[in-house]
Amino acid sequence: MPWLNDEVARRFSEIATLLKLDGADPFRVRAYERAAGAISACPVDLAELSDAEIAKLKGIGAATARKIAEFRDTGAIGMLDELKAQVPPGFTELVRVPGLGPKTIRALHEALGIDSVEALRAALERDELKGIPGLGPKSVQNLRESLERAGAKQDKRIPVEEALAVADELCARLAPLPGVHRVETAGSLRRMRETIGDVDILVSADGPAPVMAALRDSDLVVKVIAAGERKTSVLTVRGLQVDLRVVAREEFGAALAYFTGSKEHNVRVRERAVRRGLTLNEYGLFAKESGELVAGATEEDVYAALGLQWVPPTLREDTGEVDAAAEGRLPPVVRLEDVRGDLHGHSDWSGDGKATLEELLEAAAAKGYAYYALTDHAENLTMNGLSRERMLAQREEVARLQERFPGMRILHGAELNIGIDGSLDYDEDFLLGYDFTVASVHSHFPRPREEQTARIVRAMEHPAVNVIGHPTGRKIGRRPGYEIDLEAVVEAAVRTGTALEVNAHPARLDLSGDMVRRAVEGGATLAISCDAHRVGDLDLMRYGVATAQRGWATPAQILNCRDLDGLLAFVRAKRERSGA
Repeated sequence: MPWLNDEVARRFSEIATLLKLDGADPFRVRAYERAAGAISACPVDLAELSDAEIAKLKGIGAATARKIAEFRDTGAIGMLDELKAQVPPGFTELVRVPGLGPKTIRALHEALGIDSVEALRAALERDELKGIPGLGPKSVQNLRESLERAGAKQDKRIPVEEALAVADELCARLAPLPGVHRVETAGSLRRMRETIGDVDILVSADGPAPVMAALRDSDLVVKVIAAGERKTSVLTVRGLQVDLRVVAREEFGAALAYFTGSKEHNVRVRERAVRRGLTLNEYGLFAKESGELVAGATEEDVYAALGLQWVPPTLREDTGEVDAAAEGRLPPVVRLEDVRGDLHGHSDWSGDGKATLEELLEAAAAKGYAYYALTDHAENLTMNGLSRERMLAQREEVARLQERFPGMRILHGAELNIGIDGSLDYDEDFLLGYDFTVASVHSHFPRPREEQTARIVRAMEHPAVNVIGHPTGRKIGRRPGYEIDLEAVVEAAVRTGTALEVNAHPARLDLSGDMVRRAVEGGATLAISCDAHRVGDLDLMRYGVATAQRGWATPAQILNCRDLDGLLAFVRAKRERSGA
């Protein structure tokens, strides 16, 4: 998403939240929610549009168009600043707590003066929430569990997607500068952790001064925290700290390895250097006795001089990768270019989809995909699900659209709902009429581990279920995953011929990297899917691939790295196994 679009959409969402907390008219709230969604789905950079063109965008009214222009021209929205002054700052933190809505938050504030998550935690500890409208005993218990399991005190880490947007923009601005040879992100962002504390950028250049000045003078920077000869730290408009380091060409590889980390990985590599009579730091790999430079210009040179395979950044977490690299057995982890299609996506036929069938398919075809699965919600998802009649009508539309995309197979599918007992939408004959299905848990999250596991395993045993979507149901920083016996789920996936999803949306990344590793070791097949609800979501595949890498997954273990024949054989094999 273009930078301006992302910033405006985020601010409109914040306006909508603050309006709710202030008790505003629901129609006014909805106008800003709709505008935020329209901007997020807009494929055009708002910075390139005139005021008149912005006003003509679908979902944008006159008032919201003026605010977009205001932010573009001034970097602020007066209405947002006014709302922030009216609503206690802790309210926006409270609204992120599962189970708390605006009315309940206002009731808590009026009755007990609660204006932050920490105040809520204290009130719960004192058992003061009895009698608050909208909070019965079960709701109070759910709040306790949310704070205990998800963690209520918010740290300064942000989703990887937000950090990468800042880093990509800054790197794109620094790369063309005179004298710059190479620009890379480092730190936890290069390792593609789920959340990021700050951004590290490393530059190889003839001299540091012009690069440092370019960062300090950027319109993305609101504060210079520190400015030295080789390092500058700034605070960006998103409140994210960026640390820039400029090094010489001959140092770049060693510095990139050092500042990528992790600390634990670096310790293992330095231990290996010491055993070989070498010293490794951010300036290079040196002979300990003579001080002679052995390697430093590239990471590959540094690792090779230590007798190691080059270790992909996503694997550098001290989970056995150094020993594997020493023995030449690092797996050829999956890459973005290995992905042949996407197997989970929603159109505006579902109530929560924001793109038409044509828009999704055009975006998928533009990526060169061999296939794309349309998996709108099935009928048991009350608000967004499609009835049988609507599904059949969509199937006819898909058949018509297939003629427009002869180079890409369109799979007509559905995202089925796994009931509390493992049952699914529709009857078996109707389910077997789909080309491909994903089955997911969408309700009854707080169930015992054994019951959650049993319902998922039962769903996998159905011959029409090809993938289990977002298998733990987590939303990073907002909702912990429900408890499952992962080993039992993996065993059932192997036994039934069902894939487990690595949901690529940065809010989910579900399965997580460590769970991917366990699934891979158990022999399960995985599917990396974007779970797209708008056109831009198809670009999220990179996060799913990175998560699969962190679990040491190879293309051979990823369903949608297979060609079309391989994918269809996977579906056919399960049906034949069950006699369907």
